[in-house]
Amino acid sequence: MPTAKVRNLKNKEVGDVELSDAIFGVELNESLIHAAVRNYLANRRQGTSATKTRGNVSGSGRKLWKQKGTGRARIASLRSPLWKGGGNVHGPQPRDWSYKMPKKMRRGALRSALSERLREGNLMIIDDFSFDNPKTKGFLGILSELGFNDKKKATKCLIVDSLDNSNLILASRNVQKTKITNGYGLNVYDIIYHEKLLISKSAIEEINRLLDPQREKGEVSEEDQMEEKPEATKTTKPKAKTKVTKTAKPKMAKSKAKKAATAKTAKPKAQKAATAKKTATKAAKNKKAAPKKASKTKKEAAE
Repeated sequence: MPTAKVRNLKNKEVGDVELSDAIFGVELNESLIHAAVRNYLANRRQGTSATKTRGNVSGSGRKLWKQKGTGRARIASLRSPLWKGGGNVHGPQPRDWSYKMPKKMRRGALRSALSERLREGNLMIIDDFSFDNPKTKGFLGILSELGFNDKKKATKCLIVDSLDNSNLILASRNVQKTKITNGYGLNVYDIIYHEKLLISKSAIEEINRLLDPQREKGEVSEEDQMEEKPEATKTTKPKAKTKVTKTAKPKMAKSKAKKAATAKTAKPKAQKAATAKKTATKAAKNKKAAPKKASKTKKEAAE
């Protein structure tokens, strides 16, 4: 893991900090940084430039002279682009230049730019940006002690710290070529534009949390997974056993008893229905047979 020295505002070494290899130890990717800078500049464009077409220019709509017979070129309107004061052809119109860039690409460009600044030696970690008074003179004195304020040429300096530090913001707002931002407002363009990068110790932790590759993937480390598995087995297994032993068995017994009772009551009912059908069919046959016998006896009597 790369390490960096921590300095105070008097440019004295206070200690060392171990930086994340996944954020501050990435190889330089120029094409990715170039794409991120183009996206930032395109999103920053206002897109409010506009020109007047022949429909927007003021002027008469009548035909200046007749079509034929004058010897001059034919003309339809004074607002034609061919005439002075006429409309503009294919001029710029208000539009939105912004476009979206994938989050993984933007964060990858940030990692690559931060790693390159660290390798160049232009990244410095400050213990704490604490000011007693919001004075510009004191802020310039601190920059000179750190070696960033040259009389001939002012160096472009980017300071990454919490925006709650009002004394730092008030002391630096009148200084040219310096910018104050936090970890959420850090972008590739500012890192490339400014020559020196000053990051507070608290801002390093914020950057590590925001640019962590595991945060993008949504993965959990293997150690965390191993810790979570035993807890899940301990809690789920006893609950499943108690539910099956206490609730499931009595239900099964009750259902079997109900089935047996219904089977016992169903058999006598079926037997009664069968006997009733048999008696009904016998009675119907007897009724049909009785008139036939009577008819035979009448014929015999007649003879």
